[in-house]
Amino acid sequence: MDIADIITPMSVLLVIFGVFVGIIFGSIPGLTATMALAVFLPLTFGMDLTEGLALLLGLYVGGISGGMIPAALLKIPGTPSSVATTFDAYPMAQKGQPKRALKIGITASLVGGLVSLIVLYFFAPVLGTLAINFTPVEKFLIIIFALTVIASIAEGKMLPALFSGALGVMVSLIGVFPTNNELRLVPPFLEDYLWEGFSLLPVLIGLFGIAEILRNAEQGLKADTSNKISLTKGRGGKSSGDRFSLRDFKGQVVNLFRSALIGTGIGVLPGVGGSAASLVSYSQAKNFSKNPQKLGHGSREGIIASEGSNNGLTGGAMVPLLSLGIPGDSTTAVLLGAFVLQGIAVGPLFITDNPELWDGMILSLLIANVVMFVMMFIAIRYFAKIIEIPKYILFPIILVMCVLGAYAINNGVMFDVWTALIFGVIGFIFMKIGVNITIFLIGFILGRDLEKNFIDSMQASGGDLTVFFTRSPIDWVLWALIVGSLVFGIISGRRHRKDAPPYPSAIRPTKK
Repeated sequence: MDIADIITPMSVLLVIFGVFVGIIFGSIPGLTATMALAVFLPLTFGMDLTEGLALLLGLYVGGISGGMIPAALLKIPGTPSSVATTFDAYPMAQKGQPKRALKIGITASLVGGLVSLIVLYFFAPVLGTLAINFTPVEKFLIIIFALTVIASIAEGKMLPALFSGALGVMVSLIGVFPTNNELRLVPPFLEDYLWEGFSLLPVLIGLFGIAEILRNAEQGLKADTSNKISLTKGRGGKSSGDRFSLRDFKGQVVNLFRSALIGTGIGVLPGVGGSAASLVSYSQAKNFSKNPQKLGHGSREGIIASEGSNNGLTGGAMVPLLSLGIPGDSTTAVLLGAFVLQGIAVGPLFITDNPELWDGMILSLLIANVVMFVMMFIAIRYFAKIIEIPKYILFPIILVMCVLGAYAINNGVMFDVWTALIFGVIGFIFMKIGVNITIFLIGFILGRDLEKNFIDSMQASGGDLTVFFTRSPIDWVLWALIVGSLVFGIISGRRHRKDAPPYPSAIRPTKK
């Protein structure tokens, strides 16, 4: 069948438009890929389904990819799945290499998206059947596996890191208890607002955006009229250290494809999410790295791991949607709505009953990933200029974006703005007292799903804890990965303590 019969010029234009708008949504804190799809879904009612899906898939790919822009340049994850990107992309940008950080992330995103697309095309029915066999036991163990990233980024301070993670889990449990619908840990005057706990994105915006503004405000913005990036100027006024080449991926091929497959695999599992995918990929990158101490300080390995898994999620999350009719995440839930509105049934017979639509979706995803790469690569010079804007101009703009993003998350709920401001203050206090904000956020992101899957497992087994060890051979594989990840993290932490100077730099004795 001719490609022109599967996807029309209008479909290609809609993909390009969708990617462009998706990148904008992803790059603004609080505006996610899910929100982009929800906003544009009504426009697809009068379209042919292939064209409507082309637009929505473009928005999906662009929204996921756009989250790396504020993550790298402002240390504010544009989407929850971009949290791990901040670990290394932002330090690399602060070293005077913002373009290099973004181009590494964009290239990894392209490869991750293409790998997930290949897996989707060839293995969708098989993986869908495998995913449906994953019970809450396996999902619980996968989340535990994602939490082992705490050991990898503790940097020799395991006890404070565990406290930070446990605190994040505890805060995530604020709200209604899953089994009896009773509120817990909620003051009486906030019961109407915290029925489902704190929303993730306002918390994320507060901890990474507003807290950073408060920290810089304390230092004094007027005394620092620029971001003080130490750029080494080369010919033509360009930074000699801010150049990207394919040599940045030398020795990273295994990391790149491993991360893409991790993102795809976790995307196949309904309800686990992109945050877990990027955290698991980052943890494994650090465990298998020859220089694990460099991750978290501007390492290309960390950027590749996070962004490769992010876009690997896009194809993976489509597998349970198309094979079983089960959305893999909140974004594919909106796509499910598009199918329902068009009267198309998704499930085991979808591919055989709708071959042209299936081929159109695959081509749309392929075009979306290529367009995302070209569009972001060309515009990288303009994105990177954000880092050159003086802080006293940039931070008020960021603050307004944070407030607007928090307000728009749930269609105009003022409490979300207060949530962002409150967690901004909490994040600032955490900086003062030594609570690791990143690890706290990891605990917060994964805590609710951790509890839900644990309760579901206990109810199914009648309270027998051995179910986590005896249900299937997959459980033993997951336990081996968990133990191995913890061992690598602990060894890395000891190595970090051994290599660290005996005194902080401020009190290190000087030679007379």
